[in-house]
Amino acid sequence: MERLLNFVYQYRAFFTFLVLQLFCGWLIVENNQYQNTKFFNSSNRLAANIAGFSQGVREYFALRKINVALAEENARLRTRLEQRTQSFYQLDTRELRDPAIINRFEYVSAKVVSNSTHQFKNYITIDKGQADGVQPGMAVISHEGAVGKVKSTSQHFSVLISLLNIDEHVSAMLKRTGHFGTVQWDGLDPRYTQLRFIPRHVNPLPGDTVVTSGYNAIFPPGILVGIVQDVKLKEEAPFYEIKVELAQDFGRLAFVDVVKSNLKAEQDSLETKGEMR
Repeated sequence: MERLLNFVYQYRAFFTFLVLQLFCGWLIVENNQYQNTKFFNSSNRLAANIAGFSQGVREYFALRKINVALAEENARLRTRLEQRTQSFYQLDTRELRDPAIINRFEYVSAKVVSNSTHQFKNYITIDKGQADGVQPGMAVISHEGAVGKVKSTSQHFSVLISLLNIDEHVSAMLKRTGHFGTVQWDGLDPRYTQLRFIPRHVNPLPGDTVVTSGYNAIFPPGILVGIVQDVKLKEEAPFYEIKVELAQDFGRLAFVDVVKSNLKAEQDSLETKGEMR
């Protein structure tokens, strides 16, 4: 403390000059409109820049919560859109009055915690499980397109079979022609898959859109799978070889929606009974 007092005493002339300078500056700003305006504009600009920087830092550290909230909101909006689509395009009066059909699909948002893309059989782990109503066999999609289906679940996690799995088959169709086939990965490039069993009398073209067919109770119809990139037909071959660029870039997959089909159990039960007869 004594050293501080000695320092102030030693440079007392300088500190007196500094105080007087600040006082003069304040008098100039206070008593001149132009200087007053310039001063407050500059100070407000500086304060705004500091506040903006501070807000940016806070928003950066809040991005994870924001992303989770947006994913959950997307799931809710997707459910409402599905219900509204059913209402507008199902013309059967009974179906319009049946809440089970109107609410056929529900969506559960989940975060990807593990994802492989370079194996022959790739799997994805998400942070939702039995506690959230997720069950094996449910379809999984993203805002970009089809992703896969649930293979197994625990209380709080689930493992998905990715579309990048040579054992995974998804019923799909060419949107332009309406012809049905099966999407199956060939184990080569994670950006592309194959559309199989399109007969030779069809005329598929590069640029055609491939979507889920809705021929099972898992995927909603019309979910984007990808875009046709190459079409080949060997002599005497019954089906085309169709290369499809996947809509979902699996190397950047972060959030998904698990599709809960409320009519799947009923459909599976009826089909099982039909096969037993």
